[in-house]
Amino acid sequence: MSREIPIPTLHLYPQINSLLVELLRSLSPGDWDKPTLAKQWTVKDIAAHLLDTSMRAVSLLDGHNLVPDREINNYQDLVGYLNDLNGSWVKAMKRVSPQQMIQMMENADTRALEYYRSLNPFEPAIYSVAWAGEDLSMNWFHIARDYTEKWHHQQQIREAVGKTEPLMTRELFYPCIDTFMQGLPYTYRDVAAATGTVVKITVKGDAGGDWYLARTEQNWALSEPPSDSDISASVALDPGVAWKLFTKGITLGSALEKATIHGDEHLATRALEMISVMA
Repeated sequence: MSREIPIPTLHLYPQINSLLVELLRSLSPGDWDKPTLAKQWTVKDIAAHLLDTSMRAVSLLDGHNLVPDREINNYQDLVGYLNDLNGSWVKAMKRVSPQQMIQMMENADTRALEYYRSLNPFEPAIYSVAWAGEDLSMNWFHIARDYTEKWHHQQQIREAVGKTEPLMTRELFYPCIDTFMQGLPYTYRDVAAATGTVVKITVKGDAGGDWYLARTEQNWALSEPPSDSDISASVALDPGVAWKLFTKGITLGSALEKATIHGDEHLATRALEMISVMA
């Protein structure tokens, strides 16, 4: 009997890749230089980063794994290394035309998909999902994490050029936000609460959903829905606020102004401190 993948995303790769290429082909020359939510990166810079993500997967398919050029002893060491790695690629790609980049992306995405399809979803991944506090992750989570990279970076481009709707469907958005929510237990790891305490996190609308975080005797863990009387705190966000907050696109203060909170405010607001990217 086959095991059920907790968050299936691999089947969405062809669609989200195709939507990105279609989007990039529609851009005017001026669009490529527009600023984005990714701070110092322009539309072209984000496109370059997405190409880099696929190229790294192709390298793994070819049996090539880049060895870090420094010791990595903790989370911040890893973040610093990845920021340098990402920055060096984006800088080099400034000399490449958008048309070249799109052609390279189409080829790389096709071969990267071969890599992801070659993975057993329940075997250990080559890279853990560190923002979820994991030292070892299964491949299904690795694939879902990379899907969130594709989703949120493409949406950053779409925000910059005013073409946001295609990714805000339940089919494409929900797997992204569901993957982000896997970081909740790690976000609450040092929050003291009585065993049985439950926090409800809601992303509004048809594309969103509800997540429940429960305090067990040992730790915090995502759980099945309890009765309403068992919920100690809840927080609700609009989809556009949620994905931007969890990828550092807006500040905690900005999100608080738009959030709906009930019950224990301290417990509820901790959810808004979750970061589901390496930062």
